[in-house]
Amino acid sequence: MNPIIDQLSRHRSIRKFQPRAIPRQSLEAFVRAGQCAATSSHVQAYSIIHVVNPDNRARLAELAGGQPYIAECSDFLVFCADMKRPTEAAERAGADVVRGMTEQLLVASIDTALMAQNVAIAAESEGVGICYIGGIRNNPAEVSELLRLPEHVYPVFGMCLGYPNQDPEVKPRLPLPAILKEDYYQDTRDAELVAEFDATMHRYYQVRTGGNKDSNWSEQLKPLFTSKLRPHMQSFLRDRGFGKQ
Repeated sequence: MNPIIDQLSRHRSIRKFQPRAIPRQSLEAFVRAGQCAATSSHVQAYSIIHVVNPDNRARLAELAGGQPYIAECSDFLVFCADMKRPTEAAERAGADVVRGMTEQLLVASIDTALMAQNVAIAAESEGVGICYIGGIRNNPAEVSELLRLPEHVYPVFGMCLGYPNQDPEVKPRLPLPAILKEDYYQDTRDAELVAEFDATMHRYYQVRTGGNKDSNWSEQLKPLFTSKLRPHMQSFLRDRGFGKQ
């Protein structure tokens, strides 16, 4: 394996950090690397809020479901899908712009995710640990108010960054044949492959460092599909000016 693939294969979510600050020049280098990610039509439909204020960090930790590492990590970033800047740029250039299209929501969300993953890879290449925080969407209206996000901007997720103070195992992934399908979508072996993966995950949960449990992949999925997950997001996104058409 080349060093990049090897690094990608060793990704872990880090939730315990050393009391050591990431140099500002390093943080900016990670963000610049993020800007090099692919972006639809060069729109670059994202903005990042670097949350420095400790009171705001503590509040975000609470809003995200009580995740203390948001306040404890060296740096916390909130990645926002931003259609305000490119739409207004097109408008100033003379375009009769159309706002609120679902495709604009998709473009901004995908651009943001691609950009953030580049930031994560750049950080990990320098020995910095990261953890994505989807819990930012638990209370997106309150997060938006705290960060003073305007219309046509919404918080997609957060990211903790810091020097790791733990060494967790790499979590297994689904067998490649379950996700890599030739020519057409074929699911004839999916049940078998998922059963194999459930056994793998059960062994992982039994022996991992930092907390054992009697579960597997399928069991872990049940809460996601037995209740409405973040049902507020549809109305919130409409209020932000997204997905109206």
